[in-house]
Amino acid sequence: MPEIDKNENAVTILTIAKMANVSHTTVSRALNGSSLVKPATRDKITKIAKQVGYVPNLSAKRLVTNRSYMIGIFFTNLDTGTSASFLTEVIEQAQGLLPKGYSLSINSVDNAMDEQGISVSNFDGIIVISQSASDDEFIEYLHKTGIPIVVLNRVINRNDINNYAVGDELGGKIATEYAIRMGHRKFALIKGLNKFESSAHRTKGFMDALDAHDIKVDSGLVKQGDYQPKSGNILMRQILSGGDIPSCVICENDDMALGALNACIELGYQVPRDISIIGFDDMGYSKYLVPPLTTVRKPTSTIIGMGVSRLVEMMDNKQHDDIEQKVVNPEIIVRSSVLDMNKIHFSSK
Repeated sequence: MPEIDKNENAVTILTIAKMANVSHTTVSRALNGSSLVKPATRDKITKIAKQVGYVPNLSAKRLVTNRSYMIGIFFTNLDTGTSASFLTEVIEQAQGLLPKGYSLSINSVDNAMDEQGISVSNFDGIIVISQSASDDEFIEYLHKTGIPIVVLNRVINRNDINNYAVGDELGGKIATEYAIRMGHRKFALIKGLNKFESSAHRTKGFMDALDAHDIKVDSGLVKQGDYQPKSGNILMRQILSGGDIPSCVICENDDMALGALNACIELGYQVPRDISIIGFDDMGYSKYLVPPLTTVRKPTSTIIGMGVSRLVEMMDNKQHDDIEQKVVNPEIIVRSSVLDMNKIHFSSK
């Protein structure tokens, strides 16, 4: 192979074409993974490109393909309600599943609506991580533009957009039912952000489970949080400072459960000996807490996978006559933060 200057400006598609004895069109197609190029030729071109240190000109590629290679991810609100751990998990999952070369642009629906709309031409597709019905106006705007869009996390009340959501009500129910099976009858609840539908659904699941077992909860033990660790800490302090301490506290996400757990440690309570705690989400850190947190595993990776897969198909012009709308159910993950009251009752007899 002849010597060649590996300067970024010197190595071009024309350089590789000359070395491989093919047309520059063939090189362009091969480097973009086109099936029109024979595998042997594609392998030869890829090998040469690597050897000479070819760096693609993304601006030129965007002009040729008419793509921005940018995906927009919009959360309802980034200032309140969206925990840092959930934000990080969504971004990591989406980036790992997108085709090579794509970048993510993270923003909030609130910001997009405050500005004079967004320029959809900046994106090849958009993922809306919807947490509130307040997103519906933005979703309708995007739908009218015709840009590929998927809505994740929340069930939307329409049948013309691909939608992958979480069974939050079932999650609240199974968490509470597990605690009841463990012999708990006195509960407290630390709720999520009031305007987020996930909190309303999780609360309903909690209340339905109690009603099914004819268990009452003191209204003073139902606290309004905001999905952040600080609110979990403050509200757990209020619960522990009251005269009527529950045996089990259910938190509507793991971040608030983390704050609640720290409040117990700071006030001298042992979990689960003195009080039990259940979270929701099964964030990566939850199994490393002391004690490891019993929680509801939110199928975030599953709905992100479904959403990204469908979005990529839409961007590749693989149209579907059918619209996918699925609700993926969560599951209880049992660890060590819930005391089995049945064993205590049995041993005391």
